[in-house]
Amino acid sequence: MNRLAGVTSPYLLQHADNPVDWWPWGPEAFEEAERRDVPVLLSVGYSACHWCHVMAHESFEDAALAAYLNEHFVPVKVDREERPDVDAVYMEAVQAATGQGGWPMTVFLTADAEPFYFGTYFPPEPRHGMPSFRQVLEGVTAAWTDRRGEVAEVAGRIVTDLAGRSLAHGGDGVPGEPELAQALLALSREYDEKHGGFGGAPKFPPSMAVEFLLRHHARTGAEGALEMAADTCAAMARGGIYDQLGGGFARYSVDREWVVPHFEKMLYDNALLCRVYAHLWRATGSDLARRVALETADFMVRELRTTEGGFASALDADSEDARGRHVEGAYYVWTPEQLREVLGEEDAAFAAAYFGVSEEGTFEEGSSVLRLARRGPDEDPARVADVKARLLAARAERVRPERDDKIVAAWNGLAVAALAETGAYFDRPDLIERATEAADLLVRVHMGDTARLCRTSKDGRAGDNAGVLEDYGDVAEGFLALASVTGEGAWLDFAGFLLDIVLERFTGENGQLYDTADDAEQLIRRPQDPTDSATPAGWTAAAGALLSYAAHTGSEAHRTAAEGALGVVKALGPKAPRFIGWGLAVAEALLDGPREVAVAGPVGGELHRTALLGRAPGAVVAAGEVPEGAAEFPLLVDRPLVDGAPTAYVCRHFVCAAPTTDVGELERGLGG
Repeated sequence: MNRLAGVTSPYLLQHADNPVDWWPWGPEAFEEAERRDVPVLLSVGYSACHWCHVMAHESFEDAALAAYLNEHFVPVKVDREERPDVDAVYMEAVQAATGQGGWPMTVFLTADAEPFYFGTYFPPEPRHGMPSFRQVLEGVTAAWTDRRGEVAEVAGRIVTDLAGRSLAHGGDGVPGEPELAQALLALSREYDEKHGGFGGAPKFPPSMAVEFLLRHHARTGAEGALEMAADTCAAMARGGIYDQLGGGFARYSVDREWVVPHFEKMLYDNALLCRVYAHLWRATGSDLARRVALETADFMVRELRTTEGGFASALDADSEDARGRHVEGAYYVWTPEQLREVLGEEDAAFAAAYFGVSEEGTFEEGSSVLRLARRGPDEDPARVADVKARLLAARAERVRPERDDKIVAAWNGLAVAALAETGAYFDRPDLIERATEAADLLVRVHMGDTARLCRTSKDGRAGDNAGVLEDYGDVAEGFLALASVTGEGAWLDFAGFLLDIVLERFTGENGQLYDTADDAEQLIRRPQDPTDSATPAGWTAAAGALLSYAAHTGSEAHRTAAEGALGVVKALGPKAPRFIGWGLAVAEALLDGPREVAVAGPVGGELHRTALLGRAPGAVVAAGEVPEGAAEFPLLVDRPLVDGAPTAYVCRHFVCAAPTTDVGELERGLGG
């Protein structure tokens, strides 16, 4: 056991038995490097990262290489999901120096944490033009020993370059109709009309861009936006990126046709996509969207929910196959022979045609990833259901992929929002209960007594790492969604606590936001990234939550902060819409109001459900009996019943429509 024994990160615990004398990130490691006068080897990865596992098996489990590494370096291991700030700072340096990045990330640092040499995966032997990891270690050791002045000069230059980078904020003003129209045009140019989605291989699920397209269509009626959203969702749902047996989405597709995924399943992808498919159903009534939203919600509850009520981070891409090998995709892929073993000849032939399983295969060694190869409605839904159930039962007998059981605050916030809304739309109170239990865990364990979020927990124990901006933004988003669905104003209050900290600790000049609090650990650069990648950026997540909270409460400070943060969307939206999709979605809400809906009447009643199903971008909903509800939600103050009947009030841009008791009138007023 090395110094990683006893940490909360499952990824770090995977390395606790390595012969490498790993240290966790902290001042003690750098003090040790200073004492020994050796560089720090920083290795960053995460538990579901395939190539992280490969490098670990090839190099970090090699006793001879570990002995060399321990003698000449202080090795530090970081879980990027626990410390996104550390990851972001050094990834920026890697990308600036090499033009690319990824994980595992390998960075060599001075004792002052200044980087001077970079890489990602290094093989055990030289291959494909890459040096071996041993050669890299020996080269860095030689440079450190013989050319220390050059190393110091490189490190100083890199730090100076990073510190001198200024964020192009975009000037004053919020994104308006011209910027959003330009963003839509730019997305349409990158749209893959044949296969759905944007760009080529590898192809990632564009959940946040789809949310923007749905909101844009709701606000403007642009049919092209809805078509891109619907066709992309249909293509993903029919492809191998979607688990046709158990539900849930893999991280990305290695091809542009969505056939072969990278098999890891992340909580954040599934939370975002569950919500997107629920919103697509809200917009179109699509049976496919309804099925996928519910199957994805059920997958999260069944496969990722922990005993404490939160949601685990990920399922690994790799697992053990029938021959005892630890390989990618083993749990999910099928050969024709395996189908015959489970289903018999006749049903196996049917399943092979239905799911696109062939003798040559679509994956490795003649295996195939299940996808919906046939287009159009099922000829025999009962037969399809029976075949799926039998295959799923047989798959359950295989060795399951490992699960990363740590709870990440931000990703659980996304799951809370998705499960609460999906449960409300489809009359699934059990999903609302699961959302509430996860939110309770976030309050009880991650907020504690101070309302300052910690980033992660495991087994009900809070981790040591402070929450970053995305944690505050996404958890507040989840609490606000839960408040709208349940009619419990305490969730609005908890969101307010978090967003007040955003205003106090994360906000800079001219509306800029920082990824870390002003009293967080000081790194070589205070990270600041407004672009959405796999999840909403902390910047755009906070902007959305601030805007919704302002609509709920009338707070000018929160509204002003949201508008200031959206200045960056004005700058980036027309140029790079794929990388600021959530920011564009929030901008759509801003242009629409967002609308403020107060339902004086029973939670879960017909008017309340109609309000939740309204398609107006970013509309906020407060529901409850009056006058009691007014104590829970500011929007319910002075909202009496009309003629003793449940009544809805809709306001936007400081103007209110006449109160209504009519469901159809409310539906029309919310874009229904």
